[in-house]
Amino acid sequence: MDGWMDTQKMALSEPDNYQSNEEPQPGDLIEIFRPAYQHWALYLGDGYIINLTPVDESPAAAVSSVKSVFSRKAVVRMQLLKEVVGGDTYRINNKYDDNHTPLPVSEIIQRAQLLIGQEVSYDLLGSNCEHFVTLLRYGEGVSEQASRAIGAISLVTAAASACSVLGLINTRSRNKPF
Repeated sequence: MDGWMDTQKMALSEPDNYQSNEEPQPGDLIEIFRPAYQHWALYLGDGYIINLTPVDESPAAAVSSVKSVFSRKAVVRMQLLKEVVGGDTYRINNKYDDNHTPLPVSEIIQRAQLLIGQEVSYDLLGSNCEHFVTLLRYGEGVSEQASRAIGAISLVTAAASACSVLGLINTRSRNKPF
């Protein structure tokens, strides 16, 4: 399947109620399935997570806001997992553990706690919520979601360029005298 179709399927597919029966452990990555994207958080313990929310919204309003995807700034907030998830579903997803070694849990939590309340830069493709939590867990920001989006944008750009060139060639051949 081509990259664009994979991206569309991933964006539109919702898990079969991934509300995990497994209890998250401190330092776990939490993937929250919003209607059009996945939001990421890091589990701190006692039901709390740390995540990025838009600067200009209250924590309650930011819970499922699509505006957060297009924001340029974000605030690091500690919130209850159940409040952030709301009516959506989530799963524990430490998917990068095979390729990246997690930092010690005490270091992950300490790093996270130092950032609570801080305003940080946010960029959907270069510095998003998945980058943020993987930076805390592994010491390196990683985002498969951003890589898929970049691939989809590249594909659309290439297709638009090809259509443009084909249109130009077609126009020139029609304007040529026989």
